[in-house]
Amino acid sequence: MSDDKKAVNAKVLDRLYATVQARKGADPDTSYTAKLFHRGTAKIAQKVGEEAVETVIEAVRGDKAAMASESADLLYHLMVLWADAGLEPAEVWEKLAQREGTSGIAEKKARKA
Repeated sequence: MSDDKKAVNAKVLDRLYATVQARKGADPDTSYTAKLFHRGTAKIAQKVGEEAVETVIEAVRGDKAAMASESADLLYHLMVLWADAGLEPAEVWEKLAQREGTSGIAEKKARKA
């Protein structure tokens, strides 16, 4: 995949987050995102968990198309959870950038220290 294609794909997450933020004060009767915010953090977190499980199920089944669809649902609900918590995607991107080039084993050891 070209760098241009990757950049376009990564930007969709920032656009999604902006849309989620814009729906924070919307009418829960007309916006699913607003309904999630209205129902609170516990419900949003529950939805993240449900979508994570559904993603895992599709991965185990080997259904790439269904896994992509469930992954999109998972990312959406994760963005809602971040917005609910006041966590900006840039904070997550920064954590990922800090870990870049570090082995997973070394990164886990550093967390325990």
